[in-house]
Amino acid sequence: MHITTNWSATATANTTRAPTPESTRIRSEVDAARNTALSALTNDRFRAMLEQISDPGTSGALMTMGSDSQKVVDFNTALSRYAESSE
Repeated sequence: MHITTNWSATATANTTRAPTPESTRIRSEVDAARNTALSALTNDRFRAMLEQISDPGTSGALMTMGSDSQKVVDFNTALSRYAESSE
């Protein structure tokens, strides 16, 4: 997978004024979101998961899965299992 960006986050409005604290905060949040998205897209585990769930057969199976009250896992157990599997 190759990601190409052709834009710049520089201001296109009147650049003679100093940026307001609000515009600085928004720009910072946009940059953080962009960096997070790029990081996710270059992560092999995330890419593999995305390919798997975008497969029509797999996504259909996921949609028809019902919840079984006997197999509910609490958040801490799920987090622990995820940490174990990522090592």
